[in-house]
Amino acid sequence: MRRLLIFVLPAVALALAGCRQAGGAGQAAGEAAVSHVTAALSPTVSPSPAQQILKPGMRGHAVRLLQRRLAELKYYPGRVNGRFGSATLEAVWAFQEAQGLHPRNAVSSAMQRALASPRPPKVLVRHGGDLRIEVNLKDQLLVLYKHNHVALVSHVSSAGGQYYCSTNGCANATTPTGDFTTLSFMPGWLTVPLGKMYNPVFFIGTNYAIHGDTDVPLRPRSHGCVRIPLDIAAFFHTLVPTPGTPIYIRS
Repeated sequence: MRRLLIFVLPAVALALAGCRQAGGAGQAAGEAAVSHVTAALSPTVSPSPAQQILKPGMRGHAVRLLQRRLAELKYYPGRVNGRFGSATLEAVWAFQEAQGLHPRNAVSSAMQRALASPRPPKVLVRHGGDLRIEVNLKDQLLVLYKHNHVALVSHVSSAGGQYYCSTNGCANATTPTGDFTTLSFMPGWLTVPLGKMYNPVFFIGTNYAIHGDTDVPLRPRSHGCVRIPLDIAAFFHTLVPTPGTPIYIRS
């Protein structure tokens, strides 16, 4: 049986932060990015006698404990190096969203308790397949399942409903809901009429994609795509076969 890690973080708090579109690394690079984090995990984490707030920019053992715990729970915090950077902040946001906590740039006492006894992300499509991507627009969360187990959880920014105009006309920004599959992948930065996308994995033609962006705020802001942090976009495409991986988007 999997051993439950229960600990109190000695310190925790943070800060960071249209459908813009982009594109690459190989399968080995992506798997290495994930395995690098999970390999750094220890089987147990010693309890700390005191709690304190951790913030972006902080360094030390407390931050390393936070990163290890997030990585074990499949929230990608970047390198487990004891430095509270943007990747760790985005992982904190994702965890807060999955736990029903108000996302904030700090790890509150409520989050510290949740880290000790977390609940899994809400399942949107229980029989959606052993390998699938679920995007929860309400919680601004993406969950990748492999072998029907959570393999990756990421904060996202979807369409914000704003009115915009492009060379193709004007519309209100909307992320489509429904059942889709991965169609194609384009490596690197892709320039489109509404901006740029990094490593886009398309699910509707070449118009809608899950892609990396330099701006993945807490509120919905894209023009229709599903934005994910750049550090996750660097390897995300290596974890999802294209074409053919089911994508379920729900509001």
